[in-house]
Amino acid sequence: MTHGPRLTRLAQTLPATVPFVGPEAQERARGAAFAARIGANENVFGPSPKAIKAMQRAASEIWMYGDPESHDLRAALARHHGMQPENIMVGEGIDGLLGYLARLTIEPGDRVVTSDGAYPTFNYHVAGFGGELIKLPYRDDREDLPALLEKAAETEAKLVYFANPDNPMGTWTEAAEIEAALDSIPEGTLLILDEAYVEFAPAGIASMIDIDDPRVIRMRTFSKAYGMAGARVGYAMGAAPLINAFNKIRNHFGMNRAAQAGALAALDDPQYLAKAIADVAHAREEITRIAAENGLVALPSAANFVAVDCGGDGAFAKSVLDQLVARGIFVRMPFAAPGNRCIRISCGRPADLALLEKNLPEALAAARA
Repeated sequence: MTHGPRLTRLAQTLPATVPFVGPEAQERARGAAFAARIGANENVFGPSPKAIKAMQRAASEIWMYGDPESHDLRAALARHHGMQPENIMVGEGIDGLLGYLARLTIEPGDRVVTSDGAYPTFNYHVAGFGGELIKLPYRDDREDLPALLEKAAETEAKLVYFANPDNPMGTWTEAAEIEAALDSIPEGTLLILDEAYVEFAPAGIASMIDIDDPRVIRMRTFSKAYGMAGARVGYAMGAAPLINAFNKIRNHFGMNRAAQAGALAALDDPQYLAKAIADVAHAREEITRIAAENGLVALPSAANFVAVDCGGDGAFAKSVLDQLVARGIFVRMPFAAPGNRCIRISCGRPADLALLEKNLPEALAAARA
């Protein structure tokens, strides 16, 4: 008799899903490519030319494994942020680092506090290690940090997840508010501060937390402002003992050699980064204008996307999204109410936004019909 693999009891209870349905899967389902890919919060303005050249050079050396310590990149990041390399861990995007952190901290039954509708990949990792997710609602379209920390104290949660700026709403919390809340972190609780979009944010948003504070771990990425989503390079910043613990369980050869080279070169091109940030800011203004001209309200955003309130409930927003997708415009929407009254539009190139401007009125009319 043939038997299947003997999965763990936990794995047998989990659905075979992914946190997001990718645009490629949607293109295969619809039998056509998207004319505008403005739904995955990718930086369509792309990476620095220096990063591209560095990755091209590294391609000829791709027969070698990448440096398992990401030594040069960690050293450069340490100089960039004014800390020591032992305070930085490089990993396969923030997604990969969140998975490692869950593996380090979560056992079956451990409680984790997050916001209902916040980044679902984090929830996916917590569930994968048997953690119990406790979700709180957004307040005024923002994650409610005081309430999250209060709930963590009440439930003895091991982790609290908080993104600033937020995904999927694009809203933000001032750094001073976060720093004032640090003393409310319960004993034994670790605050995960996801700063994937912080380079796009105005001054006063990036927190200046003591890197040796053991209560907080901050995560950043080269996927957004640096335009390297496909390279999968993220990094965590925190107290050295916690950062060193990643070495116990991480994939030491998980970092692509070319990706390391590209990230190192991108970090060395602040002029290109500034231009990309400016291009994104202009695109945010254009999305806001297009929304207003169609009678919709764009939420203020400190990210490279804009959440647009469609003026109805989640079902109506989903209908608008479906109509845009049918017209070749890839967008996404928040998963949980009340955020799901919105569609989320990534900052695109002028040609992308011209297609949005042309097709949004038709999509709205079809949804209302």
